[in-house]
Amino acid sequence: MGRHVSNPLALAVLAYLMERPMHPYELGKLLKQRNAQESIKYRHASLYMVVGQLSRDGYIEAQETVREGQRPERTVYRLTPTGTAELRDRMRELVAVPVKEYPRFEAALALIAVLPPDEVTALLDQRQGALEERAVELQGRLAQKDIDPLWLIEHEYRLGQTEAELRFLKRFRHQVTGGGPEFGAFWRTLHTNRSE
Repeated sequence: MGRHVSNPLALAVLAYLMERPMHPYELGKLLKQRNAQESIKYRHASLYMVVGQLSRDGYIEAQETVREGQRPERTVYRLTPTGTAELRDRMRELVAVPVKEYPRFEAALALIAVLPPDEVTALLDQRQGALEERAVELQGRLAQKDIDPLWLIEHEYRLGQTEAELRFLKRFRHQVTGGGPEFGAFWRTLHTNRSE
């Protein structure tokens, strides 16, 4: 039997409901409090659609409907045993099994020869500046003392990726500017011929 839950937002809903039963509004607040929208694509309307789908599929179920003051009624959902099993199975797979992803920058590198080398170095400098700013921002988040470091682990991962990309950019820029005749000969010829 294949995986039923592949949407990261659905996995987040299941994971948060593992903590305690909640209504969708609470789930949305928790997503924002934990800055999960930086790792998981989240829109308010899509959260309600995901909750509905998970309920229809039997991964979560309504526990009760509550009303506080003048607010509208809200349905509180809880995780079912089927939902717990699916969440854990899917998470085991996500953690253990690397998959090929298709980042935009990797696609750009595969097609980099369409831009002249001099332009590429300027663009790499621009990207490096943006990544350095991101690294400083992530370091600031990781320095927070009022939050369990577990809730910052994706920021630590993102910082590691950012630092690795910065190292790559510096090496690649050096290859473009001083890699010698054996690096990018076709590339340079392509743009020399097009400018004549």
